[in-house]
Order: sequence, then structure tokens, then C-alpha cells
Amino acid sequence: MGLAHVCANRLRAYPPSLLCACILAALMLAPAAGAQPASHPTEYQVEAAYLFNFGKFVTWPPDVSSKRKSFDLCVLGPDPFGPVLVQTISGETLNGQPVITKHIASAAESAGCAIVFISSSEGRRLNVLLPALAKQHILTVSDIPHFVDRGGEIGFVVEGGHVHFEVNQSAAEEAGLSLSSELLKVAITVRKANPKGGR
Repeated sequence: MGLAHVCANRLRAYPPSLLCACILAALMLAPAAGAQPASHPTEYQVEAAYLFNFGKFVTWPPDVSSKRKSFDLCVLGPDPFGPVLVQTISGETLNGQPVITKHIASAAESAGCAIVFISSSEGRRLNVLLPALAKQHILTVSDIPHFVDRGGEIGFVVEGGHVHFEVNQSAAEEAGLSLSSELLKVAITVRKANPKGGR
């Protein structure tokens, strides 16, 4: 059983502050793909675990979260995770809602998504995708280079063979999302104002 699935299964056993210190910090130290032997978590195993964990540290507007029948983790564009994301969230719940994955091709298909991972193939469309997803109060996550500089909310980066993440707090607030201070403490960079050219 991989680290991503183990961490996901342990979420319910710890309060958020301890989870942040023990689970997210541990994930941040996990090696990216190719950096260590195959027995170690791959980059996308770590990113899948992060995606699930993010749902514990983000608060959506009450009128949005109350309408959900499930907590949908959506992938926009080609899916880089393979079976990893499904394995990570299998049987899990967030805020009392079952967690499921969906694959979508456009922002128009994102209704009901709580978190959208934007695949790297969609980099040229960010100026259209990000404003549309923000209007629906969706947390946007990607490993597209400079994602938070371009107005995305959480961007994965690999440094020294380890997966980390950056946060654009201003973009999250514009989307009506509140990010836990515990999550911000784990981020390697927190942008409190959108750069020029952002959304």
C-alpha cells in the first residue's frame, strides 16, 4: 500500500492541526518520481494524497458546500494520475460526503466540483479557465509551471526531488474560499496579492 493511500486512510484519526504537522509535512518530504527507488512514492502518488488532504483545510461558502451530495475531485484535461487518485480516495469521505473523482474537458463541465486539478496540457487556456472556475468557488490545483503566478490557487513544484506546493491566497479569497492557516504554514510560498496579469 502506497504512502498516498496510507495517509488518506489515517485522516480521520487525527485533528486537523496534528494532521497538518504529521501527514502533510511527511508528504512534503516524500521523493518525486525518479528521485528514489520504485518502492518510494511517485510524484503523482504524493500529489494525489495532497489533493485529498487539501479538502480538509479549505472552507467553501456555506451555500456551496451544503448543496453537495458528494465531494468531487475533478481532473480537467488528460489524467496524469492513472489509478492512483481513485485508489487514494476509495471509500473516503470529507465533511460527511463521499469523495469521488470526475474527468472533465472544460470549465463548463465543472459544476459540482470542489477541487479541480488542471492538467499541464491546459496551460494555454488558463486565462479562460481560471476566471470561470473561480466563479463556481472551485479550488484550482495544478503542476503547470508558475501556476500561482498566473492566478491559480495551489501549484505543485518539485525541488530537490521533493514535491512541494505554493499558494495564491488572494486568488483563493477571490473565489470565496478560506484556506486554513495550518495549510499556509506548510506551503513553501504564499502569495497574498495577485501579480499583474493574474486574474
